[in-house]
Amino acid sequence: MISTFTRTLANGLRVVCCEMPHLHAAELAVYLKVGGRNDPRGREGLSHFLEHILFRGTAEFASSLEIETAFEAIGGAPNAATDAESTCYYSRIHPDHVRAGMEIFASMLLRPLLSGIEVETRIIAEEAREDLNEEGVEINPDTIASRLLWPRHPLGMPTIGTLESIAAIGREDLERHLARFYVPANAVVVVSGPVRGHEIFTAAAEVFGHWQGGLPPLPRAVSKQRTAPQIRFVRDSDSQMSLQLAFLGIPRGDRRFMALRILRRILAGGGSSRLHLHLREELGIVYSVEAAMGAYDETGCMAIDLHTAPETLVKAVEASLAELARIAVEPVSAPELERVRQSYIFDLDYSRDSAYEMGGRYGWGELMRVVRSIEEDQQEARDITAADLLETARTVFAPANLRLVAVGPWRNGMRKRTRELVERYAERF
Repeated sequence: MISTFTRTLANGLRVVCCEMPHLHAAELAVYLKVGGRNDPRGREGLSHFLEHILFRGTAEFASSLEIETAFEAIGGAPNAATDAESTCYYSRIHPDHVRAGMEIFASMLLRPLLSGIEVETRIIAEEAREDLNEEGVEINPDTIASRLLWPRHPLGMPTIGTLESIAAIGREDLERHLARFYVPANAVVVVSGPVRGHEIFTAAAEVFGHWQGGLPPLPRAVSKQRTAPQIRFVRDSDSQMSLQLAFLGIPRGDRRFMALRILRRILAGGGSSRLHLHLREELGIVYSVEAAMGAYDETGCMAIDLHTAPETLVKAVEASLAELARIAVEPVSAPELERVRQSYIFDLDYSRDSAYEMGGRYGWGELMRVVRSIEEDQQEARDITAADLLETARTVFAPANLRLVAVGPWRNGMRKRTRELVERYAERF
């Protein structure tokens, strides 16, 4: 039996405890609502840079090695991640040593040395170069599509930043960002595993209770979005073409979000999904097809990704758009809906065995004010109808929302043929 409890400390810090007595390891995480969309102009990548630099030493742990060994001593291996709207520091920890893990994270977040900036600049620049070709041109389909989805907005910029913005980041930028966003009212501490709520709340109050800070500044909202399909071809000397079909989606918390989750699984959720069957099993032009969803406070996206040979790119575009058009005009059959729905419900059950997944569900959910229990998600999935899927597909997969990105050794004529296929797709709506 999993039991979840939440308490807000006097300083505004929210603490979540997910009691999972059947497990043997605990997961500790600190979520902060700050990411790429909070980076100032000219300092894109600042949130990601700060995440890196906090591992370089604190008042109590002078180096990244000391931080690593301190976590190892309590059964942990620390990690962190930054996305468009959040930053998370996390580690598996032996349940007897959760408080010690909190103390290490508190040292990193509240008393960092902010040292090693020059070295970290070089490291992050190397990471950024992975998304550039030999001419310095952006070849990451995610970033290219994001620029098309949210032009001239921080959501359209790479979370890692650009080579120019990374080089421009200095100690004052890091100090200012830390003071603005690393505040208790902007954070959630979550512990999941074989732990007890009252012990977690007591430890959190003692370790983080003195953390002070005001409210963080609000991010710039997305106000204007283009209302026409867009196509971007980027040349790269690869052996395959990378294709992404990205669509403006729906915000976090939208009533249609569950329907979109089911649609994602129907289209590209495994061996029985439509795009997998058509593109791989029938046409033999891809190895795999993946789909991902992004949801923010006021906007969202859904992206379908695949790789194919240059000579089969047009066929891949044609087949993918045909499936998207079909799911937007033809109701999903009852057997297909039930199969995909039940698979999703089972996956939710499986997540009960993961302290990491439960920590994300209740910790990140609390951060974004969208906490939902597994039972709530399962019931909503049971209530989804074919009509719900049709309505959501018609909304999200509308041609005006399409941003098509193709990266690789494309040939003359491909772009023209792709544009014709997009125009034909629009005619079906």
